[in-house]
Amino acid sequence: MNPFNEKPAKMDSFFKPWKQLYRKPYDKREVDPYTRTRIILMNGTEYEAVWFTHQFQRHVQDNELRRALALSRRVEQQQQKVIAALKPADETVLEHTIGYEQLAVDLTAGMAQEEPDPTVKAALDFALLEDFDHLYRYSDLLEQESGVRAEQLVGHYTEIMPGRPTIAEHRHPTDNVRFYIDNKTAHPLTKLHTAIITAAEQQTMNYYMNICATYPTDVGRRLYQEIGLIEEQHVTQYGSLMDPRATMLECLLMHEYTECYLYYSCYMDETDPYVKGVWEEHFRQEIAHLHAAADLLKTYEKKDWQQVIPDGAFPKLLTLHENIGYIRGVLGSQASLTSRLENYVAESALPTDAPFYAFQRALNTPPEQVPTHFVIQDYMNDHGQDYRWETAEEPVPALRSRTRDDISVGREGLTKKQ
Repeated sequence: MNPFNEKPAKMDSFFKPWKQLYRKPYDKREVDPYTRTRIILMNGTEYEAVWFTHQFQRHVQDNELRRALALSRRVEQQQQKVIAALKPADETVLEHTIGYEQLAVDLTAGMAQEEPDPTVKAALDFALLEDFDHLYRYSDLLEQESGVRAEQLVGHYTEIMPGRPTIAEHRHPTDNVRFYIDNKTAHPLTKLHTAIITAAEQQTMNYYMNICATYPTDVGRRLYQEIGLIEEQHVTQYGSLMDPRATMLECLLMHEYTECYLYYSCYMDETDPYVKGVWEEHFRQEIAHLHAAADLLKTYEKKDWQQVIPDGAFPKLLTLHENIGYIRGVLGSQASLTSRLENYVAESALPTDAPFYAFQRALNTPPEQVPTHFVIQDYMNDHGQDYRWETAEEPVPALRSRTRDDISVGREGLTKKQ
């Protein structure tokens, strides 16, 4: 599929009456977990599209260009409203959060296995173990507060057990910035992956930033607060991978191409006929946005779209699927990694004066008060052991205990190097 070869419809034809914007929500008891996660993914993709063009507009003097951005943005806003309405009202915030973390885990793992750039793959693997741990900690809170077992929500496609402990994920801000890719030489999948994961993690960060203050329990508010700070690190990492030398109009074209790729991927992967129709409709709309962006690039920068996207044909499509074996392999070999500036290193190799240790002591003192630790410890105190769903033994020996939440993995040096 090459969306540049498709005939675009007129943008004004996409405006819909209210009854077409408020779609039938899925049944949370029957929905396929990957239908839920695709909805979360595309909701985040539309958020990114909206906020990118808002930022673009604020740095443009030409009102004709600003009007063109406003036109496409209004359609993106309508698309977002349609997608958001697919979530049912009876799906709780925490249940929906499980969907966010399952998406983060399986999207990241799936892309990492296809990623041709070693630097980008390393970034995906690194953050994968952190989102995996978030899923475990939110799942324990869900079972503790409502008796809902997250293994049912994830359809037994994604394991629920400790990853890199969240307490060990807190790094000094300077240690989350990576080297950026070169858009002129990067593989098409690499450019798509960096755009997709940045938007997805940004949506998660935004969701937790807002939910934190409205969650009904104190322990939940604290949990969202802590994990929200890790999502900030992830957005910093992934955003820094993107080529900052691209012009705003080149970025606009890439945004629209990414949306076309995602909607077409979702359409081909979707099992729910009703939701599949939404993906098809939005794909057709994004074709118009893509062609409009190509016209703007030609008008204002005298560039053809092929100078940004040499081959418009989609590379291998994105699919959401089970990744248990892959995740176990990464967890078994990388649980104790941290980062120092642009590099991923074993925490044990850090020097005594590494910023990681000073930041850890400032934020995580005493460890017993760290939300992601005491949410598990509270569950263990009440139930005798933690809640998890495993297909085999945890691959990291230190994390196998069901009666003690190990918070030393990835931060052993805090005591050894004092």
